[in-house]
Amino acid sequence: QLQLVESGGGSEQAGGSLKLSCTVSRGIFSKCTMNWYRQTPGKEREWVSALSDDGATTYADSVKGRFTISRDIAKNELYLQMFSLKTEGTAVYTCMACGYWGQGTQVTVSS
Repeated sequence: QLQLVESGGGSEQAGGSLKLSCTVSRGIFSKCTMNWYRQTPGKEREWVSALSDDGATTYADSVKGRFTISRDIAKNELYLQMFSLKTEGTAVYTCMACGYWGQGTQVTVSS
């Protein structure tokens, strides 16, 4: 079984930045595409970004150019660096890999 634990969420003003982390219980970067999702109450979960096992990155259009996904294989950690935050980015951010989900971390962006 795989466990994923997110951290780094918090409150930030629009235009600011935050860096989220997702600690994975065992090394799976060579086997799974790592994903970040976000969800706001009353809305469907939105895919944000992915990092494939070979290191390729993809982003939703809504965050392209502002967010960066990365990993530290030695630490079993996935990151999401978020710049130029927008109020519509307020959501619970969750990492997912190979069908396993973390609990999520709350990001609140105020105007």
